[in-house]
Amino acid sequence: MMNETIKTLLERRSCRCYSDRQVDPAALDEILKAGTYAPTGMGRQAPKIVVVQDKETIAQLERMNAAIMGNPDAHPFYGAPTVLIVLTDPEMFTHLEDGSLVMGNLMNAAWSLGVDSCWIHRARQEFDSPEGKALLRKWGIDERYIGVGHCILGYRAGEYRERLPRKEDFIVRV
Repeated sequence: MMNETIKTLLERRSCRCYSDRQVDPAALDEILKAGTYAPTGMGRQAPKIVVVQDKETIAQLERMNAAIMGNPDAHPFYGAPTVLIVLTDPEMFTHLEDGSLVMGNLMNAAWSLGVDSCWIHRARQEFDSPEGKALLRKWGIDERYIGVGHCILGYRAGEYRERLPRKEDFIVRV
């Protein structure tokens, strides 16, 4: 017995090759709304989602991310035209879990609407840096916020990587 939600969860893929076509605004609004409905510890809603679609800011974030990765020539956002940055308030005891659930909701909602996505790491290091703190100030966000991840969004331009089979001991019944 499979409903549309389970189908989305089983079929969703990460995309690492994007066209330059911008995400449909109505789809983006629905994706963002789904992110805001992720469960959070005690309903405190510690995360924030920053929407970045201007090429200059995306290029800056990608440069910062590639430097942290140790490969300044890399393009870790794979040409995605939209980057959603999930930040969270570290003063909330479930901040990392809350931000991770937001990331999951964003990616699953995107897939359900025909938009591709991928979780890109190193947001924590980006926003711990002086350049990252300056971006937070520019966006009017308290500097205490930490990065959880980047949810890159767009439409696939290449092939998906081969899906890995699920490991044998993923589920342990006791």
